[in-house]
Amino acid sequence: MTCAVCEERKEKRFCPAVHGKICPQCCGEQREVTFDCPNDCPYLQQSREHATAHDDRLSQHHRQSLFAELEIPTIEVNEQFLYQREELILGLSFALAKSVRADRSLTDRDLIVALSSLAKSYQTLLNSGLIYEPATANLAHQIIAREVGTMVKEFREAEQQHINEIPSHARLRDSDVLKALTFLLQMGLGHTSGRPKSRAFIAFLFAQFPEKHSGIASPEEAGSRIVIP
Repeated sequence: MTCAVCEERKEKRFCPAVHGKICPQCCGEQREVTFDCPNDCPYLQQSREHATAHDDRLSQHHRQSLFAELEIPTIEVNEQFLYQREELILGLSFALAKSVRADRSLTDRDLIVALSSLAKSYQTLLNSGLIYEPATANLAHQIIAREVGTMVKEFREAEQQHINEIPSHARLRDSDVLKALTFLLQMGLGHTSGRPKSRAFIAFLFAQFPEKHSGIASPEEAGSRIVIP
């Protein structure tokens, strides 16, 4: 029997994306490019494990080059910040996962583009004091931005309820949100394969936040789920 895609080479494996048997070459070439690969596909999982095992600065630089059109803030995000703002980072990560569950067609690229746009908005606010709202007709990016914005608003409202108990230097600042967005953007670039339909970053988020999981983690839970890219 021949491959269901190329109809030339011998079929070797079942592809859930095309609901048929295909050859390894078509699998490798079209995986997350033309195929909408489900996360539980064993061949997709093997490719991600292989990429993780051989990950290095060169491959991460290659992934970033695939998003060359994006503005990525050159901001240092150190471990001290991750420790101090771990709940914010986890809350925003949960917002990303929630947006994908609201629209299952979203890809890593959608999240990364939306994060870049949001980071640019906060960077403009910090540099000029102007509130920059990037215009986009992309409904998916609007959904992501809305979920992230709602989470930031919830953090600010919770802080206001206990404002007298929080030292001024520990209160949430716009620069903190920018750093958190930058960290998540770097994390997204570190996890995605860069392919047009990649959902590796999304799979990572879903693993951190299973269905019905709360977006606000306890201090004990928080530190265990932040992974430095």
